[in-house]
Amino acid sequence: MNLSITGRHLEVTPAIREYVMNKLARVSRHFDNVIDTQAILSIERLKHTAEITMRLRGKDIHCAATDENLYAAIDLLADKIDRQVIKYKSKVQDHAHEPVKRQELPAVE
Repeated sequence: MNLSITGRHLEVTPAIREYVMNKLARVSRHFDNVIDTQAILSIERLKHTAEITMRLRGKDIHCAATDENLYAAIDLLADKIDRQVIKYKSKVQDHAHEPVKRQELPAVE
């Protein structure tokens, strides 16, 4: 998984980078087909925002989380992206194994 972390109005320290990488490791545990991940961390007055765009095969997933603490925003973001990736994975697997339904035509009198 290719991960790029960008900071708006803040410097991305090695501690923040390591924290984001550890939180996003959960996603790779559930799903291996992640092509690229971009994380954007930003700080405004009392609002710390973490956004992520994850490119999967055939779909892009975008999430954002806001909190008063940057680490809490990253935690919320990790939970959201994890739920969305699990949902996507289950849709892909269910669709592949679903039997073909045949429509029966009504009897003509």
